[in-house]
Amino acid sequence: MAERRGLIRERALRILLNNPSGTLSRYRIAKECGGSYPWVHELLGKLEGEGLIEGTRVKDFKGMVAHWVEWRVEPGRREYMLRKPLEVLSRSDLKYALTTYQAENLVQNYLFPSRIDFYIEPVDLPRWHGLLTKDGLVGKGNTRVLIGDTRVFYGASERGGLNIVSIPQLIVDLLTEGGVCVEAAEMLMGKEAKKLVSLPGL
Repeated sequence: MAERRGLIRERALRILLNNPSGTLSRYRIAKECGGSYPWVHELLGKLEGEGLIEGTRVKDFKGMVAHWVEWRVEPGRREYMLRKPLEVLSRSDLKYALTTYQAENLVQNYLFPSRIDFYIEPVDLPRWHGLLTKDGLVGKGNTRVLIGDTRVFYGASERGGLNIVSIPQLIVDLLTEGGVCVEAAEMLMGKEAKKLVSLPGL
């Protein structure tokens, strides 16, 4: 139950940060994140009480991200060593979304993509394992597969012919990664926070 609520909280924050203008109703948010309306309504009320949102409009982007980092449910992971991991991804017909180093490089071009991290659908793990072991080796290497909540793909987009997570998801993953990734996350947060100022009504 606790993990389920953790996922719902993450989903609600992901939805809000991807739709910061407040156009979504609380009922719509509850429906999209798969939680009960009373529980999600209570969660949003707490966020509003802290001055982070007004209705469903995001007022404090960085504050919302800080909550997300605190509430984040750690995904499972498998590691591999591949010669050309991006080529493997581009050839695959399976669902994925890049995050951390490579995704940031495509979005902001600040970090060197020293490791390829990407989310997959949990049900696809056997197929991914077969694909990655065909082209590489199992064990700590340059490729990390993340297996978590299926809603992690919410707001995902395509950059340079590759699929990446939403910007809010990328920021949270970079902060969680730590080190130089924190600098990149703070740069992205600054840009996203500036966008809030230009929204009507703020």
